[in-house]
Amino acid sequence: MRTTVTYLFDPLCGWCYGASPAIQKLGQQSAIHLALAPTGLFAGGGRTMDAAFADYAWSNDVRIAKLTGQRFTEAYRQNVLGRLGSRFDSASATLALTAVSLSEPLRELETLKALQEARYVQGLDTCDVSVVEKLLRDQGLAVAADRLAASDAELLAANAARIRQAQGQMQTFGAQGVPALVVSDDKGSRLLSGNALYGNLDSLLGHIAAT
Repeated sequence: MRTTVTYLFDPLCGWCYGASPAIQKLGQQSAIHLALAPTGLFAGGGRTMDAAFADYAWSNDVRIAKLTGQRFTEAYRQNVLGRLGSRFDSASATLALTAVSLSEPLRELETLKALQEARYVQGLDTCDVSVVEKLLRDQGLAVAADRLAASDAELLAANAARIRQAQGQMQTFGAQGVPALVVSDDKGSRLLSGNALYGNLDSLLGHIAAT
């Protein structure tokens, strides 16, 4: 039986960005089917960036960078965290990923990476739907970009269903946050802590096989 690994994440989660190298490598393993499951953790809610939240986020980001080697640039600090009053909402990025999953599902993982790097490296506001739409077009994902812009009923329903399913898995397996993995194989399904994503690939594969 092929192992399915469900990746519970949010595109605005800094720790999920820290896990990106491991997730990208996991997606290349022929013996593993990697399923992306956006949880909607930071979607909606009306949160805006203020100085206290920006400082908290940056202190976390520094820790993530030290642990994983992932880049958090000055452009991100100035143009994203520094834009006080801007929205902190992963709804547009999450919807974009669902649009890609419907049109070109094999490109969803690379789209997640592009969204994360647009924010943390290029310093673009991926909470802004127009920014996300342009990113999709730049990636050659015009069909997904058109669907994101239109936000048609099918897309909205599919997105809501994915979030419900991901949240249901978090509840079922007792995940306390993201990133997290649900491993499913002939031994059943179980939760693997996101901490496993911060080591090397062999260690991660060992955790998946052993859980």
